[in-house]
Amino acid sequence: MSQDSQRSVPDLLSDLVTQATTLMRQEVQLARAEIGEKVSSVGAAIGAMAVGGILLLAALIILLQAAVAALVEYGGLRATIAALIVGVVVAVVGYIALHGAMTKLKTASLTPHRTAAQFSRDAEVIKEQIP
Repeated sequence: MSQDSQRSVPDLLSDLVTQATTLMRQEVQLARAEIGEKVSSVGAAIGAMAVGGILLLAALIILLQAAVAALVEYGGLRATIAALIVGVVVAVVGYIALHGAMTKLKTASLTPHRTAAQFSRDAEVIKEQIP
């Protein structure tokens, strides 16, 4: 008889617990790595949005002043009406841009799907191993 067939049930259970513990540690490490990747991705997107927003804000202020001046000069409007028209248009465009960015952040799921699936598979294997 081989050495494995002569092992006692407590020895086998001890090995099972040891292997399950090692597996769970590895799964936790995988989950940490996967969550770290997701957080880094979202952080990079937010940083890029901030830099782009700051640069666009400076350009937008200058362009909006030019648009108001153009409506006054070439459209024959009073300055108040021209500023109101430009303000409403900018508010609508700003809302659309902000809504699009928020939608992208919501779709960037932070749930570690691969790790959750692996945990389920591991639990099934462990259940099968218990006598």
